[in-house]
Amino acid sequence: MMKRLYNILPHFIQNLLISLYNILAYKKRYGGNYSKYFKGINQNYTLSKFELEKIQQQRFSLTIEEAMKHSSFYQKQYSKIENPNDIKNITQLPILSKEMLRQNIEQIKTIDKRKGILSKTGGTTGKAIEVIFTLDNIQERYAFLDNFRSQYGYVLGKRTAWFSGKALLSKTDTKKKRFWKTDYWFKVRYYSTFHIKTPYLKYYLENLIQFKPEYIIGFPSSILEIAKYGIQNGYHFPPDTIKAIFPTAETITEEIRNCLEVFFKTVVYNQYASSEGAPFIFECSKNNLHLEMQSGVYEVLDQNNNPTKSGKLIVTSFTTKGTPLIRYDIGDDIELSDNICTCGNNNPIVKTILGRTDDYVYSKENGKINLGNISNTLKETKGIIQFQVIQNYPESILIKLIIDSRLYNSSIEKIFVQNWRDRVGNEIHIELEYVSEIPNEISGKYRMVKNNIKHLIDV
Repeated sequence: MMKRLYNILPHFIQNLLISLYNILAYKKRYGGNYSKYFKGINQNYTLSKFELEKIQQQRFSLTIEEAMKHSSFYQKQYSKIENPNDIKNITQLPILSKEMLRQNIEQIKTIDKRKGILSKTGGTTGKAIEVIFTLDNIQERYAFLDNFRSQYGYVLGKRTAWFSGKALLSKTDTKKKRFWKTDYWFKVRYYSTFHIKTPYLKYYLENLIQFKPEYIIGFPSSILEIAKYGIQNGYHFPPDTIKAIFPTAETITEEIRNCLEVFFKTVVYNQYASSEGAPFIFECSKNNLHLEMQSGVYEVLDQNNNPTKSGKLIVTSFTTKGTPLIRYDIGDDIELSDNICTCGNNNPIVKTILGRTDDYVYSKENGKINLGNISNTLKETKGIIQFQVIQNYPESILIKLIIDSRLYNSSIEKIFVQNWRDRVGNEIHIELEYVSEIPNEISGKYRMVKNNIKHLIDV
């Protein structure tokens, strides 16, 4: 109902509503303990590795203690542990898989939905996960993010172009070749990532030049398409406009980084987190990725769950009290480095984040649908355990689904299909196939998207 009402409102009223929504949302994010967290993170930036490890150990013990006190799931899991400080080695604790999280989510949660902030996401593994953050969690997480971005001059209120999975456009917008909405209060322009295709890229690019953002944040695959279009068509982005690009949700390859930096005449600073609340990895001024030990514990394990330099990432988060994540197999791989950075940050260095891909679905109507938007098709659904989308033809996609029949029904199916329609348009044929298993690749990796027509697409 609210969405239908929004779609028929005039453009300037829609912009006003977006500003009002952000004012209310930011009041929560930047209230409470936000300032205290921001100041503390900033003060601890140059701590020694020993001091960081001490903070990490203290927060780890507190995380275990609170999970045992408030989560019935962890009470059973850790029933033999009398004192969290007695845990000498994290490997004493069991690993939490995505499926375990999904199946036991009600027992894992420590607060009611009405008292927290809900995050509904599929993630890039295609599994439906719904977690709850406490307000304090959200404030600390934004303090981490803002502290990272502030090192490159960013503060809330700086002119920013944002590319994310928000469905904000109406049919009138697309007819008028207007692919953005603007929060004039906080100077943020939200660009649709559902309409990134060749006939429209001109309008995106020319509006970006006119808007003159100081920062770009969002899906790198969408920003990349605009940069490639600009290079191919002889556009010259004004120098000294953009101070930094902060990508989200997807892997940054050297090819992507080089293209963005050359065209927009700026620097890309990468980050890693997750909608479930994983600890952070931030890129420093020397272009090294650092594990943020104040936000959680990272383990890198091989297939036999032994420590290794390159393998699957297991995380324990300090900012997910509402839905504790302890030794959580997040589904990504990373490779660690033995190098020591000269930037002054003594957190360990990550050589490569391997887990996320830049795969996509192609729609003749809407162009490339990136992985971040694909994972968001699970929003507002229940009972979808896992899905995989396969594209063998430009005019159709096949979506394989594993469902929980106790939660999934025809109404949920309609929501899921509509979420896809919002992204791929109405022309492409969508076929749903309900299966009991979605096999991994020969490599052992799970792929949420299998695009078999990339050779047919003019990139």
